[in-house]
Amino acid sequence: MEDFAAGSRRLLPRRRLLAAGLGGALLAPAARAQVPAGARPLTLVLPFSPGAPPDAVARILSEALGRRLGQPAVIDNRSGASGNIGAEFAARAAPDGNTLMVHTSTLAMNVSLYRSIPYDPITSFAPVATLVEVDFALVAHTSAATDFAGFLQRARARPGAMNYASPGVGTPHHLCMELFKRQANVELTHVPYRGTAGAVTDLVAGTVGVMFMPAPAAVELARDDRLRILAVAADAHLPNIPAVPTVAEAGVPGVTMRDWFALFAPARTPPDTLRRLNEAINAVLASPEAARALEAQGYTVVGGTPEALRDRVATAVPRWAKVVRDANITAD
Repeated sequence: MEDFAAGSRRLLPRRRLLAAGLGGALLAPAARAQVPAGARPLTLVLPFSPGAPPDAVARILSEALGRRLGQPAVIDNRSGASGNIGAEFAARAAPDGNTLMVHTSTLAMNVSLYRSIPYDPITSFAPVATLVEVDFALVAHTSAATDFAGFLQRARARPGAMNYASPGVGTPHHLCMELFKRQANVELTHVPYRGTAGAVTDLVAGTVGVMFMPAPAAVELARDDRLRILAVAADAHLPNIPAVPTVAEAGVPGVTMRDWFALFAPARTPPDTLRRLNEAINAVLASPEAARALEAQGYTVVGGTPEALRDRVATAVPRWAKVVRDANITAD
């Protein structure tokens, strides 16, 4: 996931430039007051490298969030170990509301992928709110398949002969395909890359046959007809590609992948502080400027309560633990 930005700047320049150009417009009129001199910084810990999707989302929201809270906002990128380094740092931070973390669905996956991690995805953090989410799509090079039925037929005719790409072991792209393989009763060979850019490059070249990826990126890549979107790993049709069936409609039930980015505080952060943080981030997400910038990058704005985010994480941990266990995956 971490070097997605390098590839996505080449693949999705219009979306990236639009979002970047709106950074200064994200302050709602009520939030434009100057931050008090000497105010303590609000630090947003990003367990991913600069330019990665979570980093881009955090930078869209951080300035407006800091101004609503009366604090200057600082982004602290602490990448490495699939987000574990930054998550450990955030978990150990003082629970005073001045250090927060933006993480993704991998927070709920890593606990099953590693033999030991220095935090617990549920007890080490206090949920604030979900920020955005994005559905995944199954994409194939046209040399591998042009429709879902053809893809399944070919994969079942020669088990293991077709390769699939992912940005690395344990990424949402990888786990989604492993879930699909089990539900569809097919054998595909995993080709893990060091990030999304290399995986997408080889998919476009036809070096690998198929891949699960965020649907907005799939839409952009499919415009030149070298790639086909076979199905979406969603509960319903997606508005921008309404003719594309869901994986369940195509004949394989139980395969959904909705990646999410969310805001967390360290555990033991006082309830009043969490309430103030939740109100502030929901106000920012509700602003037309933020919504336009995030939707331009293909995200669905979510927001909501800390309880909803806590339930999301608690549900995701056992779900992906089963996929990891059934497929015998380890990131160590």
